[in-house]
This record gives sequence, C-alpha cells and structure tokens, in this order.
Amino acid sequence: MPASDEWRASWDPRYQPCVPVVSLKGEAVDLSLVEVFRWADRLSIISCATPGEGCALIEYLLALCFASKTFPSSDPEWVAWVTQERTLDNVADWLADQSAADWDLFHPEQPLGQNSKLRQQFDEDGVGPSQLVLEQVGDYVQLFDHHHLEHSDNRIPAAVAFRAMLTQHVYGLAGRARISGKTLGSKLTNLSAGRLQGRIRVVVQGRTVGDTLRLNLYPPAGGEAGHFNQSWTTGRNQPRRGFKAKPPGRPTSGPADLHSYLGRSVLLRPAPAAEGEPVFVDRVLIGAGELLALDPGRDLEDAVFKDMLNGHRKPLWPSPTRALWREAHALYTAATRETSGLFGRLRHLTFPYEGGGPPCSLWAVGLIANKTVAAAWTEGHFPYAPSQGEALCEASRHGSEIAEYVARALERAAYAAWKVAYPNPKPADRKAQMARFDARREFWPAAKEPFLLLLDTTARGGDVPLALRDYAGELCSSAEESLRNRLHALQPNDKGMLARARAEQRFQADMADAKAPAELREEMQR
Repeated sequence: MPASDEWRASWDPRYQPCVPVVSLKGEAVDLSLVEVFRWADRLSIISCATPGEGCALIEYLLALCFASKTFPSSDPEWVAWVTQERTLDNVADWLADQSAADWDLFHPEQPLGQNSKLRQQFDEDGVGPSQLVLEQVGDYVQLFDHHHLEHSDNRIPAAVAFRAMLTQHVYGLAGRARISGKTLGSKLTNLSAGRLQGRIRVVVQGRTVGDTLRLNLYPPAGGEAGHFNQSWTTGRNQPRRGFKAKPPGRPTSGPADLHSYLGRSVLLRPAPAAEGEPVFVDRVLIGAGELLALDPGRDLEDAVFKDMLNGHRKPLWPSPTRALWREAHALYTAATRETSGLFGRLRHLTFPYEGGGPPCSLWAVGLIANKTVAAAWTEGHFPYAPSQGEALCEASRHGSEIAEYVARALERAAYAAWKVAYPNPKPADRKAQMARFDARREFWPAAKEPFLLLLDTTARGGDVPLALRDYAGELCSSAEESLRNRLHALQPNDKGMLARARAEQRFQADMADAKAPAELREEMQR
C-alpha cells in the first residue's frame, strides 16, 4: 500500500529513548534499545509507570537477546553466564546491523509490531491513542463514553505509544473490539487474551539490568531460538492469524517468537510534526491478534503451578481479594522443589556478589481484570538467595499460616461483638453489621511489611525461628490495635461495653488456643 502523508514520520526504538531506567548511581533516564544493552551492567532497574509495562519491556528485551542468538546453550553455560556476568554487547551489535526499515514504528508497509493491513479501515474506525493504553481503554468498545476515543488532542509521545503497544501485545484482555469487520472479516473484532493475562509472571531481578536479563534467559528447547516477530507483514514463513475465520492457536517456533508475539493487531498513526520535533501518536486502531498454542514444558519457564481440586495444575493467577505477598510460599516452594525451568536452574546458582544482602529477588506481576476491563496491577518483590531456599520456604509458609490464623481470629472477634450488639438482626443486615467490627480490612495491609521483613531477614541468613517469633508478635500487636479501633464504634453503654469485652476475650482466647501457631501462644505468655 503506498505511503500517505499521514505516515511520513519515522521513529526507531533502537536509537530513540524509549526504555525508562535507573542507573547504579540512582539517576533516572530514558535510553534507546541499543544503549540499554551497551550499558546493561551500569543500570540498576527498568523503571516503568506500571508493573505490566515494565514486564512487557523485559519480555521484548529477552526476545531481542534470543533473536540475536545471545543465549546460553545449556544449564551449565547459563550458570557461567550469570556468575561471570557475560556481556550483552552482541545484542547491541545485532540491533545496529539491522535494516532501518525493519525498525520503523511508522513504516508504510511493515510498521514495527503492527499490522499495516488495518490502514484500509483506519479513516473509518481509528480512534484516539488512549485506546492503546491498557489502564485507560476500558472495555475497548467504550459504548458509554467515547470522548477520549473520538478526539486525538490527547496525543502521546511515540516512546509511550511503543511501550503501551508492547503491553497490549502481552496483557491485552479478551473481549470485542470497536473496529468494524466489513472489510477484513468479522473475526477481527474478537480480541483474544494476551499470553500473560490471567497468570502471574515471575521475573528474577538481579542487581543490574544485565543481571536481570541473564537470569531470565534460558537454553531453548532443541537449541533453536525461533523467529522474531517484526511486524504483521514480515516473516511470512510463520502464518499470522487470519480474520475470515478463527484459526487454532499456532505453536511457537522458539523463545524469540514467544517473547515477541503480536497479541494485538494494531496500527499507530504519527501526528503531523515539523522536522526535528518529537514524534507523537494521535490515532490508533486495534483488532484481534495472534493465537498461540503454548507448550507447558517449553513456553512456561517461569510459571508457578498450583494443584487444583480437580487434579489439574494451573499457573498461579492474580486475585482481586488476595494480595500477592500471601502467595509468596508458592514461589519459594517452586524454587525449592522444581527440577527444571527457571526455578530448577536457580537452585544450583552460586552468586559471586559481595556486600551482603540477597543477590536477587523474585518479581511477580499480574493483571487483575473485571471481565473485559483492567482493574489493577498486582505485584510483589520477594528476596531470594539459593543457599537459603529451604529457610525461605519455611519462613514464607509458616509466616502465611500465622497471618491467616490471626485474620480468622479477628473475624471471630467481630462475630462475638456482633452477637451482643445486634441480638435480633435481620439476616439481610448481618454482613454490613459485622463489617463494623471486622478489623481484617486494616490488618492485611499492615501485615505486608512485617512479612517482607521476615523474608529479608531469612534471605540474609538470619535465625528463622527467632524471626518468626518477632513477626508473630508484631502481627498480634497490630491486630489488637486494629480490633480496638473497630470496637470504638460501639456505644459507651452496658451493651457496648459487653460487646467490646466479648470480642477482646474471643481474640485473646484464640491467640492462646492449643491450635494457634506456637509463636502466637508464646507471645501471649510473655
């Protein structure tokens, strides 16, 4: 399709600042893809606006490593890469040697990460760039509010659009796109869920960006990296999803394909700009993307599997009601017991770092959605040291059990207060009435920091039984304070005083009960 004046701009992420990073000196700066690989061991972290965007960028950087054949060929070689801090200059060199046409975000025929076939529908169905941003898009259809879709005055920088596009490819939600299916086929309007939507992605974070990339690289099955997904119209040896009918998912050709797959059929239009001015995106169009048939043994390197009641195993998933730190024991159990994949390799790693502190952390990221609408990101950073694997597994499991027990005790205390305060309640009112006295809502957020301190102490080689006792004491004190604050809602009369006394007695009895964790019983005896 011939180029039009609307797509005359060019923007190349290899040389344009598009990756927000923090240096080892604490300086925040945006770097190009080539610069990130050149200076990977002088950078501390990739620091994006959301966890999902950061995770999507790491996926893309890993895909570039595999595409440039910069990866270990075996587990022993992976260990050597990590411990010897193998340079990633090869990736930068490979990127620099690529054709500029292949890396142009606004190329008329093969725009990077996009589908130029959408251009024939762009004038009719293109919308404002907010539809590209996962946290702003709503349900993609936006029947209730079109203002940010129909107007392009809220244009966004090309670098922001590039990162948002990567996030859509990886985390895009299932649903029905707003685009019409008149020309390309009705199946274009059906959005498939992104590869990481619905499960927790675990990234091992090292002390530098270089460490992080090396830790998350792995030997490909069969030694083949597969192809890199440049755009919808390149790499035709790998058929893309068609729009006339919904095809079955395709198997991946290797990790370069897996980490760069095009989960959305998307097209971006640059805003008019004078020469030398920054490039912005003012209009986008989004439709269905590729469908993958994932191989659990090859394509789920980082997955933390949980046993289901029906006997099947399912990767750990994000929960709207259960904070991710409460599932830390699942990560540490995988790191202790798995014999293959990411966790299997981590078990046998000896870090050469000096200066104390855990050599790396397990960064877990997930997207919580309300059907087809993104609700919130959930994440957790959990310190990890291979030499302390068993201790971390014990501390996280027992620490979670203590927190769960204290929370149940608070619920029972709330019930004791409710029984006195509302002797003749209507069944429909019970939930709201008990909520007045239930301190769990304050307890769970307050329990997070003590739990993470417990893990940090353990990862540094601290005494686990002693750390658990300190942790239990802090949780008990925090719960007692939260309960007292809730009971202040009671009237200062005989009924109110009795309800308060019953609730406090119930809580104290549960803390001293024979079924309570030993650390809580010891706390009550002090």
